[in-house]
Amino acid sequence: MPELPGFELVFPREYLRAALLVSLLSVWVLVGLFHYLNRYTKRKYFTIWTAAWLFYALWLTIGISFPDVPPRSFLDIVRQWCVSVSAVFLLWGSLSFLEIHTRQILFGLFMAFLLTWSYVGAQVIQSTLLIQLPIFLLIGMASFFAAMSFYQHRQRRKFVGVGMLCLGFALWGVYLVTYPFSQAFDTLVVAGFLFSAVLQLFIAVSMIVLVLEEARQLTEQVTQQIQAVNTEKRELESKIISTEAQCASLFQAARLRDDLQKAYDSLRETQQSVVQQERLRALGQMASGVAHDLNNALSPIVAFADLLLKKEPQLKPESRKNLEHIRTAAGDIEHIVARMGEFYRRREDDESLQLVNLNNLVQQVVDLTRPGWHDIPQSHGLAVNIETVLASDMPALYGNASEIREALTNLVLNAVDALPEGGRIQIRTHPFNSQDPSGKEAPNHIALEVRDNGTGMSEATRQRCLEPFFSTKKQSGGAGLGLAMVYGTLERHQGSIEVESKLGKGTTMRLIFPLRTPPAVETTPAPTDTPAQISLRVLCIDDEPLLRELLQQLLSFCHHEVETADGGQAGLDTFFVARQRGRPFDVVITDLGMPHMDGRQVAERIKVASPETAVIMLTGWGTMLDGGNEKQTSKVDALVSKPPRLEELNQTMARTVAGLRKKRAALNTAAAVN
Repeated sequence: MPELPGFELVFPREYLRAALLVSLLSVWVLVGLFHYLNRYTKRKYFTIWTAAWLFYALWLTIGISFPDVPPRSFLDIVRQWCVSVSAVFLLWGSLSFLEIHTRQILFGLFMAFLLTWSYVGAQVIQSTLLIQLPIFLLIGMASFFAAMSFYQHRQRRKFVGVGMLCLGFALWGVYLVTYPFSQAFDTLVVAGFLFSAVLQLFIAVSMIVLVLEEARQLTEQVTQQIQAVNTEKRELESKIISTEAQCASLFQAARLRDDLQKAYDSLRETQQSVVQQERLRALGQMASGVAHDLNNALSPIVAFADLLLKKEPQLKPESRKNLEHIRTAAGDIEHIVARMGEFYRRREDDESLQLVNLNNLVQQVVDLTRPGWHDIPQSHGLAVNIETVLASDMPALYGNASEIREALTNLVLNAVDALPEGGRIQIRTHPFNSQDPSGKEAPNHIALEVRDNGTGMSEATRQRCLEPFFSTKKQSGGAGLGLAMVYGTLERHQGSIEVESKLGKGTTMRLIFPLRTPPAVETTPAPTDTPAQISLRVLCIDDEPLLRELLQQLLSFCHHEVETADGGQAGLDTFFVARQRGRPFDVVITDLGMPHMDGRQVAERIKVASPETAVIMLTGWGTMLDGGNEKQTSKVDALVSKPPRLEELNQTMARTVAGLRKKRAALNTAAAVN
C-alpha cells in the first residue's frame, strides 16, 4: 500500500485520500467564508486568517497530489514550509484580532526562521517526527492563542458565536499538536483528517453565528438610535407646535400677522443683533432717568455762553474762541443725552442736516481734545503727537456736524488710551470713488481715518469692539459705549466703519461716508412783521434759582419784561395778581418737574382762566415728551427743551403769541358777523 510521506501505512490509501479530500473541502469552505467576511466587514484579521487557511489548504493539496513524496525531499520541505507559514499567519491574525500592535518585520523574521528550520532540519535530523514536531507545536500554540483571543473577546461581548469559536480553535490546536504522534497509526491519521474536516466546518458555522449576532446587535443599536431620534423628533415637533401656537396668538392679538412673522424670521436669523438692540434699549431707558438733570445742568452753560457772546462784542479773540468751544462741547453733550437710548435708530426724515466741512471739523476736535492728548500725557512725562493729513479738494459732507464731531472725539480719545507709553496719532481725510479706484471719476465717498501706533487689538477683540457694553477698559471705568455710538453715527449717515488692528502694531479706524445731495429747500417770503421783534410780558416759573436768573437775563436781553416765581403755586398767585392789576402776562414759561404743583397743573389753571395767554413748557426731558405724551402737554402751546437757546426761545414766544392773537382775532370777527 502507498505511504504518506515519512510514515509506513497499512491502512488503505483510498480511505486516507478520501479523508484528505474531505478535510481540503472543509478548509476551502472556511477560506471562502473568511474571504466573504473580509469583504463584508473590512477587518484586517479576516484577511490574515484567510491567508493562513490558504497555506493550510496548499499543504493538504500537496499531500493528495503527491502521496509518495520521500521524507526530507524538496517537496516534503515545501509541505513543511506551507504548514509553517500557515502557523505564522494564524498567530498574526490572532494578535490583530486582540488589537495588539506588533511590528510586521517580526513575523517576517519568524517565518524565515521556520523556513530555515524546515530545510536544515530535513538535512540534519533523521527522524521525521522530530522535524515535524516543532512546526505542529507552533501551529497548535497559534490555534490556542486564537482560542484565547476569542475567549477574551467573549468577556466583552457575550456572543454564542465567540464561545463556539473559542472551543473550535482550542480543539483545532489539540488536533495539530497531536498530529505528528498520530501518524504512527493509520487509523488515527484517517480519523484525524475526518475530525479536522468536521472541526473546520464547526469553525465556519461558529463564524457565521458570530457575524449574525454582531449584525443583530448592530441592528438593535440602530433601532435604539432611531427610536431615540424619533423621540427627540417628537419632542422637537411638540416644542415647534407650542412655539407656533404662541406666535399665532401674538399675531392675532397684535393684528399684524405678516409683519410679526417677518420680524420673527428676522429675529431667528439675527439673534445676536437683537440682543445688542435690547441692550441699547435698556441703556435708553436708563438714560431717560438722568436726561432731565443733565439738561438742567447744561442750561446755564449753554445759555450764559450764548449771552456772553452776544452781550460782549469786545471780547478778546482767545476768550471768544474758548467760549465757542464751551458752547460747542455743551451742545455735543446735549446731543449725546438725546441719543443715548437710540444708538442704532434710523435718522428721521425731518431731522436737520447741513453741509459739513470735514477738515474744519477735524481741527475743532484736535483743539477740543488737546488736554487729553497733549496736556495730561505731558504732565506724566509722555509724548503724544497728533498729525493731520487733510485733503485740499475735500467736498462738503451732508450730515450732522455734532454727531460726526462726537464720533471723531471718541476715536481720538480711544487712540490716546492705546498709547500708554506715548506715540503718534494721525487723522487723515480723503475723497474717493468706490467704483473707480484710479481716481479719474468724481468722488462719491469720503474717508475719515484715525491711526495710532499703540498697543493694537487681538482678532477676537477687533471683531467685538463695536458691540455695546463690550470694553477692554472695565477696570479704568470704560462702559463700552464709545465705539457703539460711533457705529450708530455711521448707520444714521448710511456709512460704514472699518477696523484694522494687530497686537503691538497699532489700530486704524476708518469711517466711510457717502456723498449725498442735500434736498432742495423751499424758500418762503419773510413776514413783514417779524414776531421776534415784539416786546412781551413774560412770567417764568421754575423751582431752581439759577434757571430763573438765566431766563430773566436771556429774555431781558431781548427787551422783554420778565417776572419770576419759584414754584407752581407762587407762579399762579403772581399770574392772577397781574390780571387783577390790569397788566396780564402775554407768555408764561413753566418748568415741568416741580414739587407740590408741576407744570401740567400750572398750564391747566392758566388756560382755564386765560385761553389767550401763551403757555410754554421748558423741560429737561427734551424730545422724550414729543409724541405719545399728549396728556402731559395738552394745555401747552409750545414745548422747549433744556438747555434753552436764546434765538429759539425768543422765536417760539413770538410765534406762539402771534398765533394766539391771530386766532383770537378770527374768533372775534366770526362773532361780529354772527
